[in-house]
Amino acid sequence: MAAVTFRPYGLTHWILLAVTVAGGVLLVWLGRRYRNTPVGETFTRIFAIVQLTVTLGFMIIWLVPTFFDLHQSLPLQLSDLLRLVTAYALWSRRPWAFGLTYYWGLTLNPQAILTPDLQLDVAPALQFASYWLQHVLVMWAAVYLTWGLGLHPTWRSYRQALAVTVGWGAIVFVINRLLGTNYGYLNGKPGGASLLDLMGGWPWYLLVALAVLAAVWALITWPWTMRIGPADLDTEELGNAR
Repeated sequence: MAAVTFRPYGLTHWILLAVTVAGGVLLVWLGRRYRNTPVGETFTRIFAIVQLTVTLGFMIIWLVPTFFDLHQSLPLQLSDLLRLVTAYALWSRRPWAFGLTYYWGLTLNPQAILTPDLQLDVAPALQFASYWLQHVLVMWAAVYLTWGLGLHPTWRSYRQALAVTVGWGAIVFVINRLLGTNYGYLNGKPGGASLLDLMGGWPWYLLVALAVLAAVWALITWPWTMRIGPADLDTEELGNAR
């Protein structure tokens, strides 16, 4: 059966983008309306359970022999780690978990939503649901935690996010070498055209990409740190101590 290609910015894509925006706005309103109340706490815990259930459910599905593909099914992508961390961030509001959700969820995750590269070749309906449900849930969670519950990044969380990203890259790079895979495009560029083509050859594009991430993450950290003052404090620790 020929693969079905999802067409970016067709009617379906625009509907999904509208749902993503509308859902984010609603979650921000709910977060602010019920912040620091039993209702808000219950809702956030349920959100965490839904996030974890969806994430683990699809991870298990893609490991089933019928659907398994060594080059795609292993939960080694940064997005796989992001989804697990997001569930924990919703449940605990720990500063480090929120920080990763903020940086990864608001810079890397939106690329998949805005410029989807989705080939529906095996169980198209399942692939479609997996792709969109998981990416949109993470987007909603990042928006809800930040503008709904009022959690903010700090320079500490910025440093932690960079360190974890580099650590993930080092581990997955070694696994790629052992298995002959290319998760995260750490061992080679994508086959088609991509932004990485503007960043030089391997391994230089990895260093350029990291530098770009570091700069962008610094830009989206600075306004929050100016707002809360010079002390490198985690507002999560002040207002949501666990």
